[in-house]
Amino acid sequence: GLAAIATDFDGLILDLWGTLHDGVRPLPGAVEALQAYKAGGGKVLILSNAPRRIADVVDRMDKIGIPADGYDAVLSSGEAAWLALDARADRFHKELGQRCHLIGYNGDDSAVSGLGLDLVEDIDAAEFIVCVGLRPGEDVDDYADLLEGAAEQGLPMICANPDIEVLRDGVRELCAGALAAHFEALGGQVHHHGKPHAPIYELAFERLGVAVPERILAVGDSLHTDIAGGKAAGVGTFLIASGIHAEAMGHEPFAALDAAHLNRFCESYGIQPDYACTAFRW
Repeated sequence: GLAAIATDFDGLILDLWGTLHDGVRPLPGAVEALQAYKAGGGKVLILSNAPRRIADVVDRMDKIGIPADGYDAVLSSGEAAWLALDARADRFHKELGQRCHLIGYNGDDSAVSGLGLDLVEDIDAAEFIVCVGLRPGEDVDDYADLLEGAAEQGLPMICANPDIEVLRDGVRELCAGALAAHFEALGGQVHHHGKPHAPIYELAFERLGVAVPERILAVGDSLHTDIAGGKAAGVGTFLIASGIHAEAMGHEPFAALDAAHLNRFCESYGIQPDYACTAFRW
């Protein structure tokens, strides 16, 4: 568990879905590990690829049962997307225009809310796309015509959640990253906000308040986002093996890890974490 290395790090950049909860309830031992690390003086930033703003993420954490005394701050990919759209500080965001077509589902629009954008249903009237996710029960094929038309028009896309999929109570659900990957394959231009991309870690460092990257540990269940992003940011990395990769590596959730098998699996992805544990626990 985390206790074995806790004193080596002053702060955690901690994944949410698949590490602390499964979309429905806290994962076994996760809340206790959070509280134990905080009690020892460590700082915790929850960094989620949720395509919604911080207040919505915290509200969902409260409802699932992740207590506020277990962390210091929260940052989400949806918040990063909102901040970038609000500031328009770089060339990509400056040139987007105001007419936005939102790909998502009812009530999950906080990444574009309050920005004064003109949300248009007709893709032909849009100047850009913000993708926050798929509607329940749908897959990439359901968006194929829309994405093909948008690519032909040369519309840029903001992806507010780079995750390809998550596990909700053990069931796989596609995320915005799956649509963004398909759009890129069609030749579309995508700007990703969230892990593993560098800008989200710059924001994370500011909010965590730990000055030395080597004293920060990035914890999560995805090699592609949590581990790759942490490595690129120059921090320690800690893979939770009972998350998104468990089925692919043939690992029974919360069973003991076979280190040799885990190493071979990570090598096949070309990404090697510094540490690994079967679950986020103390």
